[in-house]
Amino acid sequence: MPDSPSRRAPMPLAVYILGLSVFALGTSEFMLSGLLPPIADDMNVSIPQAGLLISAFAIGMVVGAPLLAVATLRLPRRTTLIALISVFGLGQIAGALAPTYEILFASRVVSALACAGFWAVGAAVAIAMVPVNQRARAMAVMIGGLSVANVLGVPLGAFLGEHLGWRSAFWAVGAASAVALVGVVTRIPRIPLPEKKPELKRELTIYRDRQVWLAIVITALAAGGVFCAFSYLAPLLTDVAGLDSGWVPWILGLFGAGALIGTMIGGRVADAHLFGVLLSGITASTVFLVALALFASSQVAVIALSFLLGLSAFFTAPALNARMFNVAGAAPTLAGATTTAAFNLGNTSGPWLGGTVIDLDFGFASTAWAGAAMTALALAAVGVALRLQRGGGTGGSRSRLIAKSAAARAGRPARADSVPSTGA
Repeated sequence: MPDSPSRRAPMPLAVYILGLSVFALGTSEFMLSGLLPPIADDMNVSIPQAGLLISAFAIGMVVGAPLLAVATLRLPRRTTLIALISVFGLGQIAGALAPTYEILFASRVVSALACAGFWAVGAAVAIAMVPVNQRARAMAVMIGGLSVANVLGVPLGAFLGEHLGWRSAFWAVGAASAVALVGVVTRIPRIPLPEKKPELKRELTIYRDRQVWLAIVITALAAGGVFCAFSYLAPLLTDVAGLDSGWVPWILGLFGAGALIGTMIGGRVADAHLFGVLLSGITASTVFLVALALFASSQVAVIALSFLLGLSAFFTAPALNARMFNVAGAAPTLAGATTTAAFNLGNTSGPWLGGTVIDLDFGFASTAWAGAAMTALALAAVGVALRLQRGGGTGGSRSRLIAKSAAARAGRPARADSVPSTGA
C-alpha cells in the first residue's frame, strides 16, 4: 500500500530548530556525569554530594514542567520559548560564576525550571506541527538533540572540565544557549493559540486516566534505572574498571553515539509498534545493567556496555513520549509537561538511589544493580498497561473520550490515536 501524503510529508524546519535547542538543554542536564570529581574537589564536597546537583536539576524539571505548563497555558508559545531559553542561558552563566556549592545548586534548579518549561511547550509545538502518524518521529527529532548532546556535548564538557576546569563547560553551554536563542527567534513561527482557549480544569482531566499514571510510572522507572548507573559512570570507569580519566569523555561519547542510533531507530519504529519498542528496549536495558554490575572491573565490558546502554535507553525514549501524548490527547501542553516531569522524576530518583547505595559502601558497581531493579519494575508496569489496553482500556479512558468529544464539537473526526493500537 502506498504511503499516505501525511506519511511522506517532510518534517518542518521548526522541529529541527527545537532539536537544536534541546542539544543545549541536554548538554547542561547530563554533562555533570563527567564533571562530578572536579566539582567535588573544587567545592569541598563528596562525590555523592556533587551527584545531588544532578538530582537538583531533575527536581527542578519535575516541579517546573507542570507548573510552567499551567502558567504559560494561554501565552503565545513562541514568546514563551524565547523567554525560557533566555533564562536557561543566564542560569548557565550563574553556574559558571558560582563561588559556593549552595549557589551552584540554586543555579541548577533555576536552569532546570527553564529547561522543563521549554521541553513542555516545545514538545506541544512539535506535536502540533505534524500529522498524528508522525508524532514519534517529531519527538525523535527533539530527543535527537538530547542524543547529540550525549555524543558531543557531554564528552566535550568532560574534556573541558579535564583541561580548562569544570566552569568552562558551563560557559560553553551558555554560548550554545545563545545560538539556540537566535534559532528560536528567527525560525520558530508564531503558533496561534486554539480558537477555544485552553482550560486548566479540562486539561487536568487527563489525570483521571489510569493509563496516564501508568505512562508516568513506566517513564520514571525506565529513565531512573539507566541514570542510576549513568550518573556515576565516570567514577565507575576510573575507580572500578581502572581506566585513566582521559578515557571518560570518549566513553561518554560512546554512550551518546548509542543514544543517537537508538533514537533514530526507535523513532521510526515506535509509531507502528509502540509496545513492542517499550518491551524490547526496557528488557535490553535491564540485561545491560545487570551485565555492567557483573563485569564492572572489565575495561572491555564497560566500554561496550556503555554504548549498548545508551542504545537501549534512547531506543525507548520516542515511544515513551508518544505514549503519553496518545493517552493524554485531551491536553497536549500538560502531556508534554507530564512526560518531561516523568523523565526527570526518574533522573531524580535514579541518581539519589545510586548515591544512597554508594554511601552504604556497596561500591560504584552497585548502582547498576539498583538501576536494573528499577527497569525491571518498569517492565512490569508496561505489562499492566498492555493488559489494560487489550482489555479495552476500561477504568481509565476519560481523557481520551474528552479528546474525541472535543473533536466532534469542532466538526472534525476524532484523531486516530485517541485509542492507540498496541503495536505489539
